Amino acid sequence: MSVKPSSSPITPEQSSQHHTDAAAGAYRWLMLFGVWFLYFAFGLTMAAMAPLIGVMRADLGLSDSAMGLVLGAWPLVYIASAMPCGAFLDRAGPRWALFAAAVIIALSAAARGSANDQVTLFFAVALFGIGGPLISIGAPKLVSLWFEGPDRGLAMGIYITGPALGGVSALALTNSVAMPLMDQNWRHVLFLYAAISLAIGLIWLAINHHPKARALEGMARGERGQGHPGQLSVFRGLLRLPAVRAILIMAVAAFFFNHGLNNWLPEILRRGGMTASQAGYWAAVPTAIGVIGSLLIPRLAIPVRRRKILFALILAAGASTLLLQFADLTLPLGLGLILQGLARGSLMTVLMLSLVETKGVGSSHAGAAGGLFFSAAEVGGVLGPLTLGALSDLTGGFAVGLYLLTGVCCVLILLLGRLNRPSG
Repeated sequence: MSVKPSSSPITPEQSSQHHTDAAAGAYRWLMLFGVWFLYFAFGLTMAAMAPLIGVMRADLGLSDSAMGLVLGAWPLVYIASAMPCGAFLDRAGPRWALFAAAVIIALSAAARGSANDQVTLFFAVALFGIGGPLISIGAPKLVSLWFEGPDRGLAMGIYITGPALGGVSALALTNSVAMPLMDQNWRHVLFLYAAISLAIGLIWLAINHHPKARALEGMARGERGQGHPGQLSVFRGLLRLPAVRAILIMAVAAFFFNHGLNNWLPEILRRGGMTASQAGYWAAVPTAIGVIGSLLIPRLAIPVRRRKILFALILAAGASTLLLQFADLTLPLGLGLILQGLARGSLMTVLMLSLVETKGVGSSHAGAAGGLFFSAAEVGGVLGPLTLGALSDLTGGFAVGLYLLTGVCCVLILLLGRLNRPSG
């Protein structure tokens, strides 16, 4: 039975119905797998250098401070590139933007393997700061197109496990599997990771070849093009929303907490009396708990209970900083690491979910909003580790830094009242 095309314009209600129809069915889970796989490549490449630092430093003749500067290259670029990447996503659509991200990440890994001094290595790592935000911003945008209701929270919880498992894979397999496989040549290991990232990008393109994927993306871009304002006007409009401003400040605080504690946790544990290997094992506990939490908590964060869940996550984060003051006692330490893992795995996901569903944002502006989100958040991501390190030098320990993180959690609780109800 054929259906004659109607000359009447499509109403918002009809557009919403088309959205629901296109997003329905099992294919959306294959799309989600594609995003998860891209995020896996993100985590794999991001963590790839950590287990290779010793051999890379020796080969390239770099000091610890020089290597530290190199490792900080991509977050600095990330801050500047997140907003333009968000604008590009809204215009190009997730299919090609996310493929471009995979190519850039692969180029970053290959360039690291080709580096011959600090400058070339710095720029190779910095290149990751352009591809990274395309995935960080593109993933929630794609989920906002394909998923609705509780499934949207579940989908965000699933894809956020990708970078965690990619990072764990790099840490666990680089020296035990990849280096022996590549005849102990660190350059060839990075070339291998570049090939994996590029292959994942090609798999993503193959998944998006399905007519459903093209139809939904084309519809979203078509709706966006009807009387859509310039990108600067979009950013200004988003920043005029009180809830958006509150979420951006919360993102800065949450990244300050996450990056500060994550980077210094092994050293905090070591100074609490553990050996380096013991500290490594214990520091992996929050990652494992975070993966489990990401699969369970975001899907529960439907609008009517989202503030309560955010409150509970922030409370868990604050409690973990207090319990970590007792790093020499097993029970408080174990509980603190579990609470940190729950907060680390879900807090940013639920904040991003709140942003996408804020009135005035929605799927059409999810890329721009994501760009604002990660530009702001990475400021905290850079300042967190630097601040905790500086306080440790000044005070001879991490107690003051942990108390500062407790205060950051108190600020997050105060900001909860600024969030409005999500859009429908």
